[in-house]
Amino acid sequence: MSRMTVFVARKIRTMEPSLPEATAVAVRDGSIVEVGTLETLRPWLEAHPHTIDRTFEKHVLMPGFIDPHLHPSMAAYLLQCEFITAMEWQLPDRTVAPVRTRDAFLARLKELDEQNPDPREPIFTWGYHRDWHGEIWLQDLDAISRTRPVIVVHRSFHETIMNGAALDYFELDREKLRGAHQVDVGRGHFYEAGNRFVRAKLSAYLLSEQRRGPAMKRTAEVIHLGGHTTVGDMAFGIFDAEAEWASSVAAFDNDETPFRVEFVPHVAFAGTGLRHEQLAALPERNRRRLRFGKHVKLFTDGAFFSQLMQLGGPGYIDGHDGEWLMAPEAFEKAARALWNDGYVIHVHCTGDLGVELALDVLEKLQWERPRFNHRFTIEHFGISTSAQARRIADLGALVSANPYYVYELSDIYARRGVGHERASQMVRLGSLSRNRVPFALHSDFTMAPARPLQNAWIALNRVNAAGDVLCPQERVSLDEALRAITINAAYVMGLEHEIGSISSGKKADFTVLEADPCEVAPLELRDIPIWGTVFEGQPYPLGRR
Repeated sequence: MSRMTVFVARKIRTMEPSLPEATAVAVRDGSIVEVGTLETLRPWLEAHPHTIDRTFEKHVLMPGFIDPHLHPSMAAYLLQCEFITAMEWQLPDRTVAPVRTRDAFLARLKELDEQNPDPREPIFTWGYHRDWHGEIWLQDLDAISRTRPVIVVHRSFHETIMNGAALDYFELDREKLRGAHQVDVGRGHFYEAGNRFVRAKLSAYLLSEQRRGPAMKRTAEVIHLGGHTTVGDMAFGIFDAEAEWASSVAAFDNDETPFRVEFVPHVAFAGTGLRHEQLAALPERNRRRLRFGKHVKLFTDGAFFSQLMQLGGPGYIDGHDGEWLMAPEAFEKAARALWNDGYVIHVHCTGDLGVELALDVLEKLQWERPRFNHRFTIEHFGISTSAQARRIADLGALVSANPYYVYELSDIYARRGVGHERASQMVRLGSLSRNRVPFALHSDFTMAPARPLQNAWIALNRVNAAGDVLCPQERVSLDEALRAITINAAYVMGLEHEIGSISSGKKADFTVLEADPCEVAPLELRDIPIWGTVFEGQPYPLGRR
């Protein structure tokens, strides 16, 4: 039996209601022996060899932060792009200044073109959004260069715009693509299901064997910077399952990685993802840091950042329609097969019609074949109704929400999307709380920065980028916000018995903070510095990798 280590801290916030605060935690072989004080731990200390570690005696320990929904392979893809975004981004190696007009966006593209002496070297950018940057199509990119491939990945990742040189470089046949579903080849525009035509080509380049290793390392740095000890890959197989697994093993399956990844397969539709019959064998691959459970992901409607979510009346201000990512009948068929096979189903839903489709199908499935503790989870939860929050509770479903929509999009969507009422109430966490629906918070990185404390800050304050408080009735308490990035996030992933709180028998995963979230002002929560993490008993200060 190995020696115990006892970490002493100024305060330990356990997220366990039975013992919410402590000052010492004993760890052995990667697991927690007991939490309390040096005095209450005395029976253990008298009985077993141990070391008192006072590294954190001026710090605050919390359970290791959990993001149940991000995309390591997608992050590796996008971190190789030049960020041109409407919001500032803080990355491990740089801070990216915001760009908020069409002229500024095109000027930045021109600058990137002029900086690269090789006229055939592709330019990849990410962050374009029409509400800030106006309409930009193939012809505008051709004006930047007719010889260099220029690829603009939309802020949503669900759209790509390419110039003529890029179409040629990646051997995309314009005649064959003309008239394809959700493709406008004349504008160089590929969106939602149509994006698959280019995603395979672009990922073969950006996630090639020589590129993906360094890119996945940058992804690991982003994850650690946020203080995570567990993340969920909520769409495994979106590019190529075997390549994604190989790159995850190479990048994360080592003692330098201070987190684990829980993989949730993206079930096949529109030519991407894994087939149902492939799912059962995936847990055979499990390793210490890389694991599959019995969770799967499906989709209803289109991207929130693209304003392609499906909305009920009155719809969008400009009258355009949203898109389905899966036809409703295809979604129901896939959900039924997975439900009957015992899988926990996570559903990408961004608009209220997307939520309604998911709940209608869940209700049918519960009638046909009732299941208890099924943990059917609505992912994202952008636009919804208060009635849907109650219905989620009635059906026993969960929510994993992206609160960053409130921060970045509420102001501009109020003016250019859905109007003030619905924009101010997006991601209605207060309604979930009032209906006692367990909810987690996620980043969907890169749809939001991978910063759990910022997500908790938004849920607590509902302050947007314009500095306005949006619908304070949808705010939640500090305890609820912190639970949503710890124990409730573990619950959504089916791991509450293992992680998410500091309690005997659980993994010794901690996030180490420089200040106590319960002692700072609500508006200062996101600014608490993170010292680093402890993963299964091993400290990992930031910057170690």
